[in-house]
Amino acid sequence: MLRFFVLFLVLQAGLFGLELTPWVQEWLVIPWTNTLAAIAAAIVKTFDPQVFAQGKVLQSTTTGFAVSIEAGCNGVEATIVLVAAILAFPATWRRKLLGLTIGIVAVQGLNIARVISLFYLGQWDFRIFEWAHLYVWQALIMLDVMIVWLLWVRTLPRGAPALAA
Repeated sequence: MLRFFVLFLVLQAGLFGLELTPWVQEWLVIPWTNTLAAIAAAIVKTFDPQVFAQGKVLQSTTTGFAVSIEAGCNGVEATIVLVAAILAFPATWRRKLLGLTIGIVAVQGLNIARVISLFYLGQWDFRIFEWAHLYVWQALIMLDVMIVWLLWVRTLPRGAPALAA
């Protein structure tokens, strides 16, 4: 347990530090954030064609309301916590890759739902938008990370050597 905890903290520190480098920001984080806005716009356009994405901004041409997906709201930090937890836990690389693939899709899928819901909440009532943005969705995204990780851990075979292929 101590080995897992220390490795989890070291991996998080390394990944969060790497995320802040200009190269990772330019080549991974900013393009992902822009893609997140484009995915959210594509989903919303199926029932509201007056929505578009430009860079990291999701905007309604009808109301003029827009949300800008900033650092901390793009799901990258939550994904880093999940990646660190899965990589730190003793399991085969095959199981780790499967957990990472499914887990990242789950976290980012919920994050897209978050962006879309906040987009509509902001048009409806800005006070509720702020409360949902700062408290509800922050907790739900991290709860999602924890649930995904716990479900992944439950899929691991019991009693088998953890690092055997």
